[in-house]
Amino acid sequence: MLNVSVLRQFSKLSISAASSVLSTRNICTSAALQFRITDQLWAEPLKKKKKIDPAIIKAREDRRRKKLEKQIRRLEKNAQQLKPIDELEVPLHLIDQMSKRKRPPVQLTAEQVEARALLEKDWARYKRKEFMANIAQIDRIMSAQKRALDQLYEESEELYDEAVMPDLQLIPYTITGPVATPPIKNYDSPDGEYIDISKKWQN
Repeated sequence: MLNVSVLRQFSKLSISAASSVLSTRNICTSAALQFRITDQLWAEPLKKKKKIDPAIIKAREDRRRKKLEKQIRRLEKNAQQLKPIDELEVPLHLIDQMSKRKRPPVQLTAEQVEARALLEKDWARYKRKEFMANIAQIDRIMSAQKRALDQLYEESEELYDEAVMPDLQLIPYTITGPVATPPIKNYDSPDGEYIDISKKWQN
């Protein structure tokens, strides 16, 4: 009997002590026993910074600044230089033959200069006369078209509306005419191979 009573009192004390401990540590929130743990931070002690001589730091900054200034000067020097185009460059053998190929300037007499000036004036008069004739012809055509439409409107408004409506069959208009060069008979066209021989330039 003594052992049973002692065990009951011990169990009551242990349960009360456990409940007090659990309530203070906030491990258990209900009757069931639940455990909670905090996040793992994996912290480590901070490394001590090595003390560097200020003169060494200043020398590094000076070298970095000089390197940047050198690059800036190089870019400013090459800023106005354009990429050369091989198709527009004059071959060297033609530059060597420039003295042979260069023609002396033509010396015109006063009569030749006056004849050329008169010819230019005659050509300007002819082109102006042609332009005015074209403008007058366009005006005549437009006025005749307007008179015809007005008379058609007086006769029948439905016919006028049909005449004014655009012809939708003429919109997808395609035409084939003479080309710059005539076609070559029995011409075997190449397969379209393309070899890029252009030079690569670095920016």
